Amino acid sequence: MVENVSESAGGRAVLVTGAARGIGWAIARRFAAAGDRVAILDKGVGGVAGELVAGLDGDGHVVVEADLMDSEALPAAVDSAVGRLGGLDVLVNNAGVFVAHPITEVDYAAWQEHWRLTLGVNLVGAANVTWCAVRHMTERGRGGRIVNVSSRGAFRGEPDVPAYGASKAGLNSLTQSLALALAPHRIAVSAVAPGFVATEMTTDWLVPPGGDEIRAQSPFGRVAEPGEIAEGVFYLASAQAEWASGAILDLNGASYLRS
Repeated sequence: MVENVSESAGGRAVLVTGAARGIGWAIARRFAAAGDRVAILDKGVGGVAGELVAGLDGDGHVVVEADLMDSEALPAAVDSAVGRLGGLDVLVNNAGVFVAHPITEVDYAAWQEHWRLTLGVNLVGAANVTWCAVRHMTERGRGGRIVNVSSRGAFRGEPDVPAYGASKAGLNSLTQSLALALAPHRIAVSAVAPGFVATEMTTDWLVPPGGDEIRAQSPFGRVAEPGEIAEGVFYLASAQAEWASGAILDLNGASYLRS
């Protein structure tokens, strides 16, 4: 068992992408509440870095500004986060883009742009951050955890946001490929697959009457809160979840059941 991730709470160095708000912010807060040191990697956060750090429990947290579409800048951004944290035990790939682009309602130029941006952030960006993070985890030789934030849309399809569904299906495949590749290095890789979550990104989607239809998809009659997703991520990052490497944990309130 890996010592630095075997602690159920406290002392780990955790990097979370897209953590300035929404699910990512809830994830950052969950780790900080357990005594972990958190690096928030997000775009356009320089001006609010102090506020973000102040909003987390404990000490040693950092904010790194980076655009996941900028593949050339990501290695330096990850290096900065790891250096300021004093290592890296957990990576959470949370950053994502979710913008409607129904195939029959957008022109070809818009169609191409939505695919470029969505895949660039949700899949390629996550893959690039992971590559950078793995270099640090393997050099230290202490293992680690990687948790990817996927979506039920990878399984059920997203007719209005097809690039999103495709990007998350790709992220699931990446999760399982890396679970196999990194196990010899004692790095466990897994994912959570939420349904709709009440965040700024989904505000417009959840306005009635369409929002009522979305809430009715779950027998609980609601959508998830960000903290519920954070709890799943926190578990998969724990030492107790090593045997869950390669797993994709559905967190959708029974709104979509797959065999």
